[in-house]
Amino acid sequence: MRLAFFLIAAAMVVVALLLLLLPLMRHGRTQGRPRGVFALPLALALLLPIAAVGLYLAVGTPVALNGVMRAVPDMSIDQAVDELKTHLAQQPNDLQGWMLLGQTYAVMHRPADARDAYDHALRLDADNSVAMVGWAEADSLLRDDHRIEGRAQALLQRAVKIDPQSQRGLWLLGISQFQHDQYADAAATWRQLQPQLEPGSTVAKAVAEQIAVAEARANGGQAPTTETPASTADGQQGPALQVQVSLAPALKDKLVPGDTLFVYARAEQGPPMPLAVARLDASALPAQVTLTDAMGMTPQFKLSSAQRVFVGARISKSGQAIAQAGDLEGDAGVVDVQTRTPIKISIDKVH
Repeated sequence: MRLAFFLIAAAMVVVALLLLLLPLMRHGRTQGRPRGVFALPLALALLLPIAAVGLYLAVGTPVALNGVMRAVPDMSIDQAVDELKTHLAQQPNDLQGWMLLGQTYAVMHRPADARDAYDHALRLDADNSVAMVGWAEADSLLRDDHRIEGRAQALLQRAVKIDPQSQRGLWLLGISQFQHDQYADAAATWRQLQPQLEPGSTVAKAVAEQIAVAEARANGGQAPTTETPASTADGQQGPALQVQVSLAPALKDKLVPGDTLFVYARAEQGPPMPLAVARLDASALPAQVTLTDAMGMTPQFKLSSAQRVFVGARISKSGQAIAQAGDLEGDAGVVDVQTRTPIKISIDKVH
């Protein structure tokens, strides 16, 4: 495998970790926590992949790869992925290659391809807990409702048995149990996470809050709140983004019966999972929807968990929330989550 694969692997790890750690650092600072809480993880995120490549150069065969080194600066991520796919076509039993491909596709927001790569990895190693978690996460992103069920839930259950320290596995399994109204199980699963988290950190606080929500629902009551929800003069609580969506006249002839309209908001920085999403029949255009916390995909990721959100709309030809070629799109850019004035979107682009 050429050096490009190692470089792209390092880049993908850096991007993935920064997507996780930078939002947490910003949120931590808003909560009055010192920068040092995430300083070490951020440093490791940047240095470990670089160190891995450096180690490869030190003990590998850099002389034989001099030509590759000169070619790397001109290689795009897509080209590197194509080379990795070519390598896997020639050596389909390369487990690490399939894992790298799955992780790369995940960062590139290509969940269908990521799930397929993890599927190949699981055929080679049925007990690979990392591949199990990756498959389950990719599968949930492909679903309109982002539910984790069926094979995805079974893989997560098996993954945390094999690796009880899998933080992503425990978190996603808890989400799946919460989605299926298994609140006591969700709380128990998330409690397994707590010993692995730094006491008092933002992440530990968020997990503790979700445990409280799950336990309250398990007992048939309302969860205690630690924050005062934003309110307005009309008595409405929490974020409520009023979105007005219209279709540009130039694209009206592309609208056909059966098309689905998705109106969504996602965090300005962080995971691509929508914090709120509404699904309508595209024939209802022009339409107005109000995005609220009740439209969140998971108990943790909802409108009130972000300060600024990207608001967009998509007419899906396939009925899937994931963008496909030929879908019609528009957006209002990034807005403050407490915005009360109507947000206007004109769907004026073809994906």
